[in-house]
Amino acid sequence: MSEIQIKKVNSRKELADFIHIVDEIYQPYPQYVPDFENDIKGLFHIKTNPGLEFSEIQPFVAYKDQKPVGRIIGIVNHKANKKWQTKNVRFSMIEFVDDREVSRALIEAVETWGKSLGMERIHGPLGVTDFDKEGMLIEDFDLTGSMTAIYNPPYYPKHMEALGFEKEVDWLQIRINIPEEIPAKYARVAMYNRETIGLRVQKLTRKELFGDYGKQVFKLFNNAYESIFGFSELSTQQIDFFLHKYLPVIDTQLIPIIFDEKNEVVGAAVTMGSLAQALKKSKGRLFPFGWYHLLKSLYLKKEESAEMLLIAVRPDYQGLGVNALFFEDLIPIYNQLGIKWVETGPQLEDNVRELSQWKPLKPEFVKRRRCFVKLVN
Repeated sequence: MSEIQIKKVNSRKELADFIHIVDEIYQPYPQYVPDFENDIKGLFHIKTNPGLEFSEIQPFVAYKDQKPVGRIIGIVNHKANKKWQTKNVRFSMIEFVDDREVSRALIEAVETWGKSLGMERIHGPLGVTDFDKEGMLIEDFDLTGSMTAIYNPPYYPKHMEALGFEKEVDWLQIRINIPEEIPAKYARVAMYNRETIGLRVQKLTRKELFGDYGKQVFKLFNNAYESIFGFSELSTQQIDFFLHKYLPVIDTQLIPIIFDEKNEVVGAAVTMGSLAQALKKSKGRLFPFGWYHLLKSLYLKKEESAEMLLIAVRPDYQGLGVNALFFEDLIPIYNQLGIKWVETGPQLEDNVRELSQWKPLKPEFVKRRRCFVKLVN
């Protein structure tokens, strides 16, 4: 039996192996949507990942017969551990061939690294922040993945269970077909919010979003997501980074912002046309032809689906049906753009209030994904 060798990523070759291990693993899975190679490289540098100001990160690659057969990242988010009073090491971006010795060696590498930093539990997949990809897919492997969520082969969760991991939390994604007309319930509730509470939907320019309003939107996300599992507040540096990274490629008409009578931001939704097919065609690379597929999706509006990346309402306005204003605004725009269906990001299965808001749209709950946890050995 060949020995599994685990190496920390310290060289260009090891980084290349870390990035391209997915090429072979996902060859039989057309549902897989790759990450941008530049995004992966950016994870390990504080200029392109400001979360490293309060986190430690260590990537590993597994080799068998000198061939790369798996990868993993260990993460210790000190801000999250302090907030939740835990001593957790996270694992992220785990990929492996169907060999339990490989998956075991990868997990043990993160456990050992985390233990050296005083950690007592290992859980994941989780990123540095709640805005990174999280949750291992455990159902609906036949559905195409997305730009913002993990896709993995069916054998991955079986490996986790064999390694002694248990369920910590599950997320669900919601897929809805866009109706031609705004559901009557949303129209009534939206009218109530406008006429009685004094709320309004406004679209902002990129210049406005790059300024104070964009910062207000992300502060709203910090406030609204404060009590959500594993969340750690975004820093000023992270907010600036996300604004400059994503705003140039998002259609601002798909970002409804809700203001109250005091002109304060009390709600925001960030959606965009799906880039899944473009990423698949580009194979995660901008050059030589990846840029063409991305620009085609972004500006020629050739996709029939959209992703609802983020949606948040300020806590003191939650429970009032404020989300109806988002749907009233977005449904006509989706129809105008030819978008036939949308899919949300992962939502916690026990967040009943969040999940129930979709009922008038006859939602389909898909892509259950799991955060696994166990004690560090």
